[in-house]
Formats: sequence, structure tokens, C-alpha cells
Amino acid sequence: MQVALVSILGPDRVGLVSAIADHLFSAGVNLRDTTFAALGQGAEFTSLCELPESLGLDELEQGLAAVEALAGAQIRVVSYAFDHKAGPMDLITHRIEVSGGDQLGLIARLAEIFAQYGANIVRLDAQKLPDSEGGRYVTRFALWVPAAQAEKCLAAVTNTAGELRLVSRIETLG
Repeated sequence: MQVALVSILGPDRVGLVSAIADHLFSAGVNLRDTTFAALGQGAEFTSLCELPESLGLDELEQGLAAVEALAGAQIRVVSYAFDHKAGPMDLITHRIEVSGGDQLGLIARLAEIFAQYGANIVRLDAQKLPDSEGGRYVTRFALWVPAAQAEKCLAAVTNTAGELRLVSRIETLG
């Protein structure tokens, strides 16, 4: 089995994910870890894909380029050089959300806390909400935190958010 990284960056439009997923399905591609995000007027789709033996990387890239909904998009299909099987530090043990006014360096500060306590960031999402929704900046982390460090790590996040007058919400997963 060949595993490829499919990365698409282009204009956002209704039906974009449907068009991409349909083409990949029709080509016999199995999606593994996949993310999609609207980024202003643009959008990004990234997926680890299992390709059938009969499908080459160039052929898949050319096929995606012919999809009408991807007109004007940057499409990249490359062999995935890393082990695609999840390791123990890819299992999410905590979800953290920090929100409030936009703070320069917030992600850097929180990422430093996570590194200090040996936590691995599995997923990260940050966005500035429109003024109609309060204009808040919301940062969400999905983390693997070593059990022995969890209490200290989470306390450091709560304290840092409080010092910055931000609201933090922490969810511990089973």
C-alpha cells in the first residue's frame, strides 16, 4: 500500500469537500487522517491517503486538477515518508480551549508550556471570530499529556490564561 499526503489550497466554495472526497473515492483512495479549514476566502484540505497499487501520485494529482471545484487551487500529492500509524503520543487525552481578546504570542506561550511538561500537540485550531460573534480569538488544542505531568501542565495553562485575562476550558478524556 502506498500512502500519500494530499494537500489542496484554493478558493473556498460550497461543495468543495464533497467534490474532493468524491474524486478520491472514485479513484479508489482511502482517506486516513484528514483536515479541512476555511481560511478567510480560501480553504485548505489535507489528508493522508492510501492509494490503490494501480494509482500513481502524478495521476492522482492530475485527476484532482481536473476537478471543476478545484479550479485555481494549488494541489500537491507526495509520498508520505513517515510512519502513518498513530503512536501513543497521538492519542488525545485532553482538549483545551483558550478564548478572549487576541494576544500576540499566545500560541507560542501555550506551546512552550506543553513542551515543558512533555505534552504533544495532536491538533491545533485558532481563529478570530467575527465582530458579530464577539470578535473573540479562540484557540483549541487537542493534546496528549503524560499522566504524571497532567495536573501541573493544566494548572499552568489555567494560570497563564488568567494572567492574560482569557478564559480557559479544559476537557479530560477517558
